[in-house]
Amino acid sequence: MQAVGLYEFGEPDVLQVIDLPDPHPGPGEVRVRVHAAAVNPADALLRAGAHAERLREFPGPYVPGMDIAGVVDEVGPATGTELRVGDPVMAMLMPLGTAAGGYAEYRVLPASWVVRAPAGFDHASAATLPMNGLTALRTLDLLALPAGSVLAVVGAAGTLGSYLVQLAKHAGLTVIADAAPADEELVRGFGADETVARGSNIAEHLRARYPDGVDAVADVALLGQRLSETVRDGGTFVRFRSAEEPGGYDLENSGRITVRTTFVPDYFGRTDKLNQIRELAEAAVLIPRVAQTYSPVEAGNAHRRMAAGGVRGRLVVTF
Repeated sequence: MQAVGLYEFGEPDVLQVIDLPDPHPGPGEVRVRVHAAAVNPADALLRAGAHAERLREFPGPYVPGMDIAGVVDEVGPATGTELRVGDPVMAMLMPLGTAAGGYAEYRVLPASWVVRAPAGFDHASAATLPMNGLTALRTLDLLALPAGSVLAVVGAAGTLGSYLVQLAKHAGLTVIADAAPADEELVRGFGADETVARGSNIAEHLRARYPDGVDAVADVALLGQRLSETVRDGGTFVRFRSAEEPGGYDLENSGRITVRTTFVPDYFGRTDKLNQIRELAEAAVLIPRVAQTYSPVEAGNAHRRMAAGGVRGRLVVTF
């Protein structure tokens, strides 16, 4: 099979098209013929070597990619699943192993990690949903805010931020989101009740609107400490990378606020949660956005485009 992988960590140039043996499913597994794999910041971290120590025990090549969409083309023996050959599906996977990521023509996965893709969506659109959709859902599940609570989403114009805004509005929350002038209409279209100017002064803007603080902040933009000061006493601050990860930061529970970290692998194998994402997409609550598609040989260009910033929607490698 054809895949996009790397043998050494570095800049986007290390990504190359490689040939790998076709995998086949065992008991409890299905094989997906991948037609689309979303390109996420997590893929760039893997490519650049952020997980090099964890991958030391695995020989290369390393294949990035946490989101896939395609069609079931094999079901392993003694596999209890409602999925059938030919079903369009989507899945989230963990690429921390040899050739384990989604940038490949075929992926073998536990059947519990795979669900039908939302009806009416093409493969590229479906591929943008699993990881970011589950991350947004996990965040709201952690917060468990009652309807009417005020949630600030910082980094709202990006894919994860937009999914958070959409799901938070569906949950009955009041959402205040950051936006550059060119993105204000876009962010309001996601459902934000209010917007504040994006940039280094966002904490001041939030405090001006909510002097006593908001109920919770989701720091998708990785701005850190200064944003935590905009949370009311007893409120919650959610971060999306730990202190050990690039772009992450250390922020402990202070007694004044609670700090939570969204860890999306908590939802690996949670077919119920991934099916919830599918249902939300079918109900037009969660709207996927594809910015551009790339062939496998162009995967390095997709990583360069993502690194340049300003992408509205997700970049997708298609097979």
